[in-house]
Amino acid sequence: MTGGTRTTSGPALAIRVPGDKSVSQRALILAAIADGESCIQGLLRSADPLATGRALQALGVEIDALEGAATAPVRVRGTGLRSWRTPATPLDLANSGTGARLLAGALAAQPLSAILTGDASLVRRPMERIVAPLRRMGASVAYLDQHGRLPFRIRGGDLRAISHASPVASAQVKSAVLLAGVGAGTGAEVVEPRRSRDHTERMLSAMGVEVEEAGRDDGAWVVRVAPPPARLAPLETTVPGDFSSAAFFLAWAALTGARGLVVRAVGLSRTRTGLLDVLSRMGATVRVSAETSLGGEPAGDVRVEGQGGLRAVEVGGAEVPEMIDELPILAALAARAEGVTRITGAAELRVKESDRISALVDNLRRVGVEAEELPDGLEIEGTRRKLAGRVRCFGDHRIAMAFGVLGATQGCDIEVDDPAVADVSFPGFWRLLDQVGRTDGRPSPPECVVVAIDGTAGAGKSTTAKAVADQLGFRHLDSGAIYRAVALGLLDSGREMSALEKIAKAELDALQVHVEWRGRSMEVWAAGARIPNRKLRTERVSSLASRVSSVPTVRDHLLALQRSAAQGPGLIAEGRDMGTVVFPDAGVKVFLVADARERARRRLLQNGQAAPSSDRIEAEAARLRERDARDSSREAAPLAAASDAVRVDTTNLLPEDQVDEIVKLVERRRNRS
Repeated sequence: MTGGTRTTSGPALAIRVPGDKSVSQRALILAAIADGESCIQGLLRSADPLATGRALQALGVEIDALEGAATAPVRVRGTGLRSWRTPATPLDLANSGTGARLLAGALAAQPLSAILTGDASLVRRPMERIVAPLRRMGASVAYLDQHGRLPFRIRGGDLRAISHASPVASAQVKSAVLLAGVGAGTGAEVVEPRRSRDHTERMLSAMGVEVEEAGRDDGAWVVRVAPPPARLAPLETTVPGDFSSAAFFLAWAALTGARGLVVRAVGLSRTRTGLLDVLSRMGATVRVSAETSLGGEPAGDVRVEGQGGLRAVEVGGAEVPEMIDELPILAALAARAEGVTRITGAAELRVKESDRISALVDNLRRVGVEAEELPDGLEIEGTRRKLAGRVRCFGDHRIAMAFGVLGATQGCDIEVDDPAVADVSFPGFWRLLDQVGRTDGRPSPPECVVVAIDGTAGAGKSTTAKAVADQLGFRHLDSGAIYRAVALGLLDSGREMSALEKIAKAELDALQVHVEWRGRSMEVWAAGARIPNRKLRTERVSSLASRVSSVPTVRDHLLALQRSAAQGPGLIAEGRDMGTVVFPDAGVKVFLVADARERARRRLLQNGQAAPSSDRIEAEAARLRERDARDSSREAAPLAAASDAVRVDTTNLLPEDQVDEIVKLVERRRNRS
């Protein structure tokens, strides 16, 4: 696939993007109804797949390394088609529409009852389009709040086969019906007005299910699955790079007129790559090479080279389903293309994480681009004027990333109001965008060396981390201060603290906790104001911070904020799960331990007790042992050393010796690089 006429001027910048979000979620769900252990390589560890995986675990599915390092394989122990158990609590899919809709289809075949819910964004998104066919098949679904919206209770069991005519080309609707038919052993048929992405069909075929697909003369697409075999074969699969994530960087190359950028090993299903044809029509050079198959999905390397000027295009009809998730970044491209770009047939954009049509038009106007809403799309008049302004993400990762890419090009000064939302699908997006912007035509910047320091309370993490950061000239991330800021915000809000485990994402958003950096120094802010350290260290905040840090919703909420600190030459990150969850790929991992009595003595001295008595030391040591046991056994990010962490016993070490030992580990890491 090519476009334009210019030959490439030299070696292109090569990058990789995280695993495909759609494939990752389907692999988890299908592996959970297989018979035997599935192995999934390259699973995307972003918020959406993690929410789906946790929901499956709540249904009794054993999943190893779900939240492990990006390179670690995930193993799912499936026990058959109808083997899940009734969950003890509602299944919270957070912001994952794919997870909620596909899981609903799979649950319809299970002889159990479950409640599905999600965050403030997900509960606004339509669910009747999947509920209606599932009810026709025989499942019982009861909305618990608003008709057509989560939360709802689904009772599954014996189902009947149906032929469902979907009014929209939606892979989520199609997959929900197919999963219900396969799980119930009946099979199912779905007729779509146009072909949608086919990841579910490919995976089912690999597991031994007979899948038939065909186009009709009227342009409709028919997918039929036969009654499945008694057992589905487990998956041995590798998730390719996510084309929707790659699209942001391919667009960056087209916008900047860069010398060329290559995204390696990215998924190339024809149902997903419509943007490549559009880029060619806009005047960019597009080449695909090294084509192969990863986990049954076509994959390869994609190179895009800008031509120094883009042309407006018209996009609609059959093209839209093949690039529905890429339309936000197409809007960013259109802002700099000569002429008026018109996008139609995309009404589906109104029911994504946000009303993307409205969000795109609103934000384009905010930065100085003329744009108009259409009922099923938008018109954008390209301009070469300076673009500047603050855009609103509306909680939508693709809106944030699209305007982030536009803002990273010449003549743009664009601020994104909630950059952390990109972690829903693309952990590390901002760091990679900064890297490609700084490396085009120039030597690569030095790698940001991340040093993760975890350990037991009182083992010297904070003091040691700060000293190591000072000696190396790195940033120092104090994760405990961030959790304390959340605790302080909750206390100041007057919230009832007896049910912290039920805290909603909207409550956390309202606190506006974030970090600002002054050189290498970290400042914690909330509600638009800096929080003095003394306010974070009061007894009432300290007593609540430990409880707050054990709540999974809180930990998920703060994950992107912590990861965004990894900039510059290096970062010293200290806490309880830096090396296991926050920075699983950290270049250096250290786990500090010390005898409980020595830790107790240090704590008492820090609190101003000169020469504490033996009894006071023993009492404090007992408290620390109890906390260690509690932290080690808690469900969310338990205290544990990463498998590749270096354990350092600080019982008999002077503070300067601890610092020297860690600095030596960092220097050895640098020398290896």
